Amino acid sequence: MITDEIIMLSKKLWNYHLMNHVLKKSDCILVLGSHDVRVAEWAAELYLEQWAPILIFSGGLGRLTDGLWTETEADKFARIAMDKGVPKQAVLIENRSTNTGENIIFTQQLLKEKKLDPQTFIVVQKPYMERRSYATFKKHWPGKSLMITSPKIPFDEYATEEIPLEKVINIMAGDLQRIKVYAEKGFQIPQKIPVDVWNAYERLVELGFNQQLI
Repeated sequence: MITDEIIMLSKKLWNYHLMNHVLKKSDCILVLGSHDVRVAEWAAELYLEQWAPILIFSGGLGRLTDGLWTETEADKFARIAMDKGVPKQAVLIENRSTNTGENIIFTQQLLKEKKLDPQTFIVVQKPYMERRSYATFKKHWPGKSLMITSPKIPFDEYATEEIPLEKVINIMAGDLQRIKVYAEKGFQIPQKIPVDVWNAYERLVELGFNQQLI
């Protein structure tokens, strides 16, 4: 049962994960794959609003989609974007990566193959993966400028039948742990985690939200 305490603790994590970047026109939009197709829809909207001329989809089958989907995240997202009116010639697909670090590394390789060298990126992800995606990108691509964004859906409206609230909270807790642990391992740049946010994470784990922990 999701109690008022769980909602309060979860909103603390949700708000921490959001970066609240203000978008500027950029060289390309990089969409990091996930299990939430609303990410693809938001990326398509940004392209159609002319925030950038290139739309890159990155993602094979990862932690949340392996065994759930047969089509890679990048291919599925690209198809959704093109169905919304994004022209095929504006789309690049990287469909081998299985985690956020590989998203960045394999996208670097793809752009090198295409002889493209964008300097400014709009990175698109789920709301509760904004901060970890930012920290990973800056570790692997420190010379580039990025803004990070996600579908504009508040916490109270985010859960769906396919992505129930319990799953969202478990993933948020797992991502907060990864922000700390992966920085220590050198996979991401460090991010300051306020004491009240870490305490909220520990309480959620104590309450059983530990399914996506490392």
